[in-house]
Amino acid sequence: MIHFQDRNKPNKSISDFSARRRIVLIFIMASMAVLVGRAVDLQVLNKQFLKDQGDMRHVSDVDVEAYRGLIKDRNGAPLAISTPVESIWMNPQEIEPKQENEIRKMEDLLTLPNGKVDELIQADTHRQFAYIARQISPVLADQVKVLKLTGIYFEREFKRFYPTGEVSAHLVGFTNLDDIGQEGLESGYEKLLKGISGSKRVIRDGKRRIIEDVENIKEPVAGKNLDLSIDQRIQYLAYRELQLAVNLNKAKSAVLVVLDAKNGEILAAVNQPSFNPNTRKNLKESLYRNRSITDVFEPGSTVKPFVVAAALDGGYVKPNDVFETQGLYQIGTNVVKDVHNYGTLDLTGVLKKSSNIAVSQMALKMPPEYFWGIYNKLGFGVAAESGFPGEATGSLLDYQSWHKFDRATLSFGYGVSVSALQLARAYTTLADDGILHSVSLLKRDEDPAQKRMFSVKTARRVRAMLETVLMKDGTAYEARVNGYSAAGKTGTVKKAGAGGYVENNYFSVFAGMAPAKDPRLIIVVMVDEPSAGQYYGGIVSAPVFSKVMEGALRVLEVAPDQQDNMPVLLTR
Repeated sequence: MIHFQDRNKPNKSISDFSARRRIVLIFIMASMAVLVGRAVDLQVLNKQFLKDQGDMRHVSDVDVEAYRGLIKDRNGAPLAISTPVESIWMNPQEIEPKQENEIRKMEDLLTLPNGKVDELIQADTHRQFAYIARQISPVLADQVKVLKLTGIYFEREFKRFYPTGEVSAHLVGFTNLDDIGQEGLESGYEKLLKGISGSKRVIRDGKRRIIEDVENIKEPVAGKNLDLSIDQRIQYLAYRELQLAVNLNKAKSAVLVVLDAKNGEILAAVNQPSFNPNTRKNLKESLYRNRSITDVFEPGSTVKPFVVAAALDGGYVKPNDVFETQGLYQIGTNVVKDVHNYGTLDLTGVLKKSSNIAVSQMALKMPPEYFWGIYNKLGFGVAAESGFPGEATGSLLDYQSWHKFDRATLSFGYGVSVSALQLARAYTTLADDGILHSVSLLKRDEDPAQKRMFSVKTARRVRAMLETVLMKDGTAYEARVNGYSAAGKTGTVKKAGAGGYVENNYFSVFAGMAPAKDPRLIIVVMVDEPSAGQYYGGIVSAPVFSKVMEGALRVLEVAPDQQDNMPVLLTR
């Protein structure tokens, strides 16, 4: 028998499938609702949770400091070096009250006033960073780390250290806490010394502590070393003698420059008073300024040898000419006079006795343009281009505005201003047979910019004249150098004030070279306002020249060329 299914009766299998589909659909919809609800909860209602989780671990890039280059003297002795140190900082938001005893211990270790950390926290209750101590020794930092303080962090840095302290302070200069050059050669050669910082990728935790290094992005490039022309042995010798002279003469300040006569290298540049660049609290600008290169003064009679050389080389005077210096020399309504009545003087006598009247007569024989040209080519009124930041240019008025009396005063060093370095550079023309050298603070073998100023014959003739200045009847007997011939010139200059030149305020100057027959070194000494009774350059500055020159020549192992002024050694 055959049975037929009623078409109007639902199929059971189809009904079962529809039920299952509804269940799956309801499940999917419920899951989507849960996800949407969770998303709304996390992103709208409770979004801080995701932020906190993101802060717990995140990747960031940090700088890697480059090692700052060394500054060294010509023999490799370090004048400025960088040493690794640590700085301590805190996140005030993380400091816990229960750590109070440990915080007091930290303040004691760091020699901070009690309550200093509390003061930093209260200064700004919203900030998350504050330095507690900068650039402390790693040993001290380790002692603080033992306390395991929450919210206290450590940062590796470099600190600049100056082994020679006050001796080379004005020359080398110093950096700030961020290791950026502020003064001296540290500032002038900042780009070369600083190097290039690197970077690395790190993972930080929620307290911004580095918990893992991910990768090096860029390696730091260390700064380059700076090899100076300075000889630290001579620098120290000059510093010591200049300090003694300032104390002995109760002077306001003093400067001294030592040049290599053969190539213009600066072997020493010293100032008094000085400062310690390693501990420079309450430091005034006037104390750290390198006066030997940046400050100027009227050179006085130290320029007279150039007037004689210019007049000889130009043919305006003859080697056998003589000059009458009796009485006063009238120039219009002005008068030039000497300290004493020297009578009739030849060229040698003019320099030996330092006659203002005689050099004034010479100056007036030369055309103003020629006379100005000599001074200008010597570097007066022009920066010496030593590479030191802020070096002086000095001043020299244009010859078109000169009157006769201006030419006269310029011949004995008034109306023109120079730095000690500029004056020393000018003396290379007399020391190296008429060659004017450029100057350099960097070590070099030869001078690529040397140029001829005077003829060999003129330079040697004037140099021989300057030897007589150091004779007993000259103006600088105290400048004699034991074991060596020497030549030089004194200068005693009244200082200018607001209302003109001031009585009893002087620059005491001496410029000279040795050995006289073939000079190796040039030294310029300037003492500002000696007040112990003596003020002549031949008495105040000449003895400093003598001691520094003798010591420097022996340091450089220059053979003595004289026996008559050698010290007598007593033996038993």
